[in-house]
Amino acid sequence: MNPNLFRFDSLSMLVGVSAGLFFLLILLYSSGYMRGRKGLVRYYLYTVLTFVASLGVIFANNVILFLVFWGFLGLLLCLLIAVGRKDRAAETARKTLIIVGGADAFMLLGVAMVWRLAEVATPWDLTMDSTRIALTGGKAVAAYLCLAAGALAKAGAMPFHTWVPDTAEDAPVPVTAYLPASLDKLLGIYFLARISLEMFQMSTTMNTVLMGVGSFTIIAAVMMALVQHDLKRLLGYHAVSQVGYMVLGIGTGNPIGIAGGLFHMLNNAIYKSCLFLAGGVVEKSAGTSDLDRLGGLAGVMPITFGPFLIASLAISGVPPFNGFASKWLIYQGIIEVGKNGDVLWILWLSAAMFGSALTLASFMKLVHAVFLGQPSPARKRKENGAWKTGPTLWIPPVILGILCVAFGVFAAALPLRFFIYPSVPGEIVPAGIWGSGWAAIMILIGLGIGLAIYLLGTLRKTRTVEAFVGGEILEEHPEMRVSGVDFYQTIQNLGILKLIYDAADRKFFDIYEVGRKTVLGCSRLAGSLHNGLLPRYIVWYLLGMAILFYVLMG
Repeated sequence: MNPNLFRFDSLSMLVGVSAGLFFLLILLYSSGYMRGRKGLVRYYLYTVLTFVASLGVIFANNVILFLVFWGFLGLLLCLLIAVGRKDRAAETARKTLIIVGGADAFMLLGVAMVWRLAEVATPWDLTMDSTRIALTGGKAVAAYLCLAAGALAKAGAMPFHTWVPDTAEDAPVPVTAYLPASLDKLLGIYFLARISLEMFQMSTTMNTVLMGVGSFTIIAAVMMALVQHDLKRLLGYHAVSQVGYMVLGIGTGNPIGIAGGLFHMLNNAIYKSCLFLAGGVVEKSAGTSDLDRLGGLAGVMPITFGPFLIASLAISGVPPFNGFASKWLIYQGIIEVGKNGDVLWILWLSAAMFGSALTLASFMKLVHAVFLGQPSPARKRKENGAWKTGPTLWIPPVILGILCVAFGVFAAALPLRFFIYPSVPGEIVPAGIWGSGWAAIMILIGLGIGLAIYLLGTLRKTRTVEAFVGGEILEEHPEMRVSGVDFYQTIQNLGILKLIYDAADRKFFDIYEVGRKTVLGCSRLAGSLHNGLLPRYIVWYLLGMAILFYVLMG
């Protein structure tokens, strides 16, 4: 048996430390959010076991040991989802088990094929750091695709994505922030990086496939996020969209693009967890996550609004936050692909940049609908004191919001220098110059000037009136209130997009629903054939014998 069961390098240490940070923040947040619920002992037990299993996945070097922890983690994911809403959580957990578990079955097949290709004595001798297979034959390509399917399903990339928005809507917020938003993204992309950078020698064709999957995931998921009416479901689709950037960065195959993909893996876990945790505070305080019933909460929840706004700007790629820093590296990696002769580089770059623009557009809708729009009827019915939350709920998103700023302003000096760059093979030479420190200083100066202008404007006496839209007082005409739900709603009625959205509503792109309907259809067909009539059974018997004779004698 190979003694190298575990491995501790810069990449595994980065992911391990990140998993530990999220674990501590989720425990703190859960102490306030989950208080008073039934089954808390079971919930905390599953959470601790999830952290232990994730460390096993991160530091395992032996492939068999990795699979043991990976499978255990998938089971815990479903158990934690089932802690949520009683009416739909069980079905969502079942759906997650089938999608993620089905992809894990392909992983087992891929490992068996790698074992034969690597020509080691036993599967226990198969380690990630000693395996190097060239993608030159059909078996090698099939093995890589099987392993990649497991990684993409765990991360929530298309077409294995549909469990993520369902989980975001039905599971408790701490579970969503801990698993689909952060930990599963870290582990899925971490494993994809391991097989792409170490276990296999990537080919140009396979890199193109990864970039295609990443680009499609970015655009398709963010288009779905634009038209969502539920806060958590909208964030769930953005969790899917951001995976596309990570896959796209790794698919470039050059050091700077891979560094961008790995850095975005870390950044996404930070700002996406921040968004879900802040959104959970809103849901717990307002009693709903329906955007039509929210609005004007910035005034009564300023501590929650601050981290949410920072994370919204970070995920949209606005400088100087961390999301821009990692996307900037991915853009440069795509440009390097174009320099090496890939004619599709402009398509990948357009998808990445257009996806950022659509992300910003959807978060303009979200921030308006939740925090900056006209006050909702729910807010008006509650006293200001009812919106106050304990420190266990606002400390975790505040810490993550600070990290969004720190990892953007000091990206080159801290995470890239000590964790990301050492994990990437080859020399990294940035093609462009981005002074994040100076940019942050100039932005602060601009904000200071804007604040000064605002204060000067308030020195004069002002007239206070009720909020109005189109000349109508909202207090007298509540139907004039603009909630933000219908932002970009016209997109659903634009030509081919209407057909696509209608198909999405019918679950046409849901791999789980398609598979379920196919299985049920085959079952009904088989049931109709077995109707108990002897003549029909004799016909099928003779037909089967004829086919068998034809095959054996052919």
